[in-house]
Parts: sequence; structure tokens; C-alpha cells
Amino acid sequence: MQKSLKFILLFLIAIFIFWFFGRNLNWQEVIRSLQKANAVYLILAILVICLGYLLRAVRWKVLLAPITETSLKELFATTTVGYAAVFLIGRAGEIVRPMWLPMRDPKVRPSAALVTLGIERVFDLASLICFFSLNLFWFNIPSGRESELAYIKLVGNLMLIGVVVGFASLFVYHKFSAMFIVWAEKKIDKSWIPTRVGRVILSILKQLAMALKILKDWREIAAIIFWTILLWLSIAVPTWFVLLAFDLPLSFSDSLFIMGWAAIGSIVPTPGGAAGAFHAATANGLIFLNIDAEPAMAASIAMHLVYFAPAVFFGLYYFLHGDMSLARFKNLLSTDKTADSQQLSVNS
Repeated sequence: MQKSLKFILLFLIAIFIFWFFGRNLNWQEVIRSLQKANAVYLILAILVICLGYLLRAVRWKVLLAPITETSLKELFATTTVGYAAVFLIGRAGEIVRPMWLPMRDPKVRPSAALVTLGIERVFDLASLICFFSLNLFWFNIPSGRESELAYIKLVGNLMLIGVVVGFASLFVYHKFSAMFIVWAEKKIDKSWIPTRVGRVILSILKQLAMALKILKDWREIAAIIFWTILLWLSIAVPTWFVLLAFDLPLSFSDSLFIMGWAAIGSIVPTPGGAAGAFHAATANGLIFLNIDAEPAMAASIAMHLVYFAPAVFFGLYYFLHGDMSLARFKNLLSTDKTADSQQLSVNS
């Protein structure tokens, strides 16, 4: 009941945001803009987005390499199922990916899937911030937006500093992970934390230490950075194609700026892939670039569909042909805990 009420509340929030932003729009003009959009550019955008999901699977394979061998086919299937879940139920769907992969590929433990996805998010965030912030150095300031852009640049610089601090923290944890894990074991043994929860925490810390083995090898770091850059280019290029589809007078640099706004909107955990928030944030980014509100809203609607429609198509296909079971996942999680418990006994 609690989860149902939360979903309904988020759904109502999405509707409210969409209504609030669009209440003064001329929707006939929005529809006309959608009808006049160049289908060729939209198709190209969808094809590149499909490539992006494959690139995400390849990068996940590289992240899992220090822990275990994995199947690229299952990684692609899991990626699309996960993003289909995010579209259908909101950010709560993120849990689907670490649940699905261990059931499809027995070599991958749930904790390993979860930790590598966490590292993936770190690289994603760092890459997005770099694309957005560095782009501001040569960004053409829209007329009348000089003061607002100064604040945006300040935020961008602060985020870049955050990226540096974040990666420095990962390097420190990687170097002293053994000491940190021993300290955590002692604290958990003497604390009120339940035994099972403590084992999960220790499992995550150990899997994180294993996953961060990529930091030992500069070739592996370079591989992760390479695939991450390609991945975000596979999002930036479709963003530009959508802008071209609506014949908006914007450059590729502008598309990087809009991609940042869209990413901010996608953080909001509303169903429909951050519906409402995504559209409002993306459209406001376009309005900041002096685009009229109606074509801005039309472009944001098309961009949202381009980003998520391929994942929904592939995800539903793999979901219907898969064997998703909460009981199986609980069994896998229990096995994961048992393995860690045995490892603790061996170490002691």
C-alpha cells in the first residue's frame, strides 16, 4: 500500500509539473511543431540512442571484468530492461538492473552488479559534468542572459571540483580498502546493526574494493573513460539531431548545454522517465537560449521519446522472454550473503 501511494503521489507530481509549465502554452502550436518535425533526424537520433545502450553494456562489461566474466548479450538485455523500468515506474526502477543480471548470468553476484552500477553512475556524473562545464568555456552567450550564465558557470566550476574530490576519494578507498574493511567489520560486530545487514554492507565494501581494481591499471581506466565519452556522445548527438529536426537555430555546443538541463530534469523520480520534470527542465533550457516556448516544449517531448522509446521496446521484449522472479532474486541474495560469511570465516 505504501509503495502504491508513493507511485500515485509521484504520478500526480508529474502531471502537476507538466500542467504548471504548459498551462500558458498554445498547444495547437506545440502540436504543429511536432507535426513539422523532420522525421529523418528523429530516426537518426533513435538509431544513435540504440547504439548508446550497446555502449553502456560494453562499459558495464569492462567494469565487471576485475570481478567476473560476463555476457554482453545479457548486459545489453539488462540495460534495456532497467531503463524500460525507469520509464514505466520512475527512478525506483533502478533496482531492476542489479536484480535482473544475476538471474540471467549466474556468474554475476547481486552485490557485484550493484557496486559496478554505482561506479558507472560516478563515471556518468563525472562525464556529464565535464561535458556541461567545459562546454561553457566556448559557449555563445544568448543575448540578455549574461548574468544568468555567470551563475551557471559558477555552479559548473563547483561541480568540476566535486568530480575531482569524488575520484580522489575513490583512489584513497582503493588504496586503503583492506584497512577500511577491517575497521568496518569491528564496528559492525560491536554495533546494533543486524547481522544480515552488516554482511550486506561488508559484501558491498568488498565488491567495491574489487571493482576499483581498475584503478591499478591505467589501460583499464583509459578503457572506462573511452567508453564513457563515447556513451555520452551517443546522447549528445541525438540531442542535436532532435534540435535539427525542429529547425532550431542552435549549434552542437548548444545541444551539450541542453543535455545538461535534460539530465537535471531526469533526476526527479516521477514515473514515465521523470515525466513532467524532464519536459519542463529541457524546455526551460531551450527558452534560456531564446527559443519560443511552444517549439521548446515540442522539442522536449520528442527528445524524451527519443531517449526512452528504444529502451522500452527492447526492454519489454527481453522482459517478456525472461524469467524475472523475486523469489529467485532473494535466493541469489541469500547465496551472496552465505559466500561472504564463508569468506569472513576463512579470513578469521
